[in-house]
Amino acid sequence: MQWRTRHEWYTLRKSLLRPKFSTALLDNAKADKHKVISWEISHLSIAKRLVPDPGLRVLITGGAAGIGATIAAAFAETGAKVHVCDVDRNAVAEISQRIPGVTATQGDVVNAPEIEAIFDLQKRAFGGLDVLVNNAGIAGPTGGIDSVPEAEWMRTVDVNLNAQYRFTHLAVPMLKESTQGHILCMSSVAGRLGYAWRTPYAATKWAILGLVKSLAAELGPFGVRVNALLPGFVEGERMDTVIRARATQVEIEEDEMRERYLEKISLRRMVTAEDIAAAALFLCSPAARNITGQTISIDGNVESL
Repeated sequence: MQWRTRHEWYTLRKSLLRPKFSTALLDNAKADKHKVISWEISHLSIAKRLVPDPGLRVLITGGAAGIGATIAAAFAETGAKVHVCDVDRNAVAEISQRIPGVTATQGDVVNAPEIEAIFDLQKRAFGGLDVLVNNAGIAGPTGGIDSVPEAEWMRTVDVNLNAQYRFTHLAVPMLKESTQGHILCMSSVAGRLGYAWRTPYAATKWAILGLVKSLAAELGPFGVRVNALLPGFVEGERMDTVIRARATQVEIEEDEMRERYLEKISLRRMVTAEDIAAAALFLCSPAARNITGQTISIDGNVESL
C-alpha cells in the first residue's frame, strides 16, 4: 500500500525504531534498522522518495551566509530541525530572523572550545544529529606557490580541511545512533582539476575527496553515508572576488576575466547556490539511500581551470 502522507510513515518509523519495552528490543531494532528503513521506503512512491524526511536534525557549518544559508533554508522548507554555525556574528543574527525555526550559533570552525560548545548545544536542543554539512571554507590566497606566505597556506588548510575533521570527529558518535546518518562535505571543481595560482585552495579540496572516500568505507557498516559536492563557479560575491583577484594578477580587465571563466564551462553559465542546495536535499532523501562515497560535481561541466 502507499502511505497517504509523509507524516504518516514518518510517525510509523518512530514507533518502529523506538520500541519502549526493553533494552534488548531496542538493541534488536538498531541491528535491524536497515531492514526497517528498506521496508518503509518500499511503501513510498518514487516521487515521494525525492524529498528528505521531515524532522531531520541538520548541522551546517558556515551556514549563516552564502551557499550554507541557502542549504539551511532548503532544509528548513522540508521540515528539518536546522542548526547553523558561522564565524560572522552579524550573519548569525540575520539568519535567525530570516528563516523561522533555524537555530544559529556564532563559532569559529578552527576554535576547539567553540566547536565543543556547538555540539553541546546540538545534543541539548536536538537530542542528536542526522546530517552534518561540512560547508565552511575560505578562498585562500591567489598567487604563485613561491609567493604564498606559510601563514596563509596554513590558514586555508585549517579552515577548509582541518575543520571538516574537527566537526566529523564529534559528529560521528551521534550519526551512528541515527537511522539516516549522513555527512555531506563541500569540496569544489578545484578538487578534480588542477588550479594554477590557487594551490592552497585546490590542495584542500582534493584532500576532502580522500576524506570522503575513506569515511564512506569506514562508516558504511554503521549505516552512515558520506558524500562530497563539488560546486563549480558559483554566482555571488565570493566568485566576484576571485575573478577580480585573478584579473589583477594577470593584468586584464575584470569583465574579460569573467568571460574567460565562462568559456571554460560547457554550459557557458555559472551555477547558483540554489543548485547546490537542491543537490544536498536529494542526497539526504530516501531516494539517495544507497549513494555513498561519491563526489558529485554541480558545475555545468567545467572543462579546465
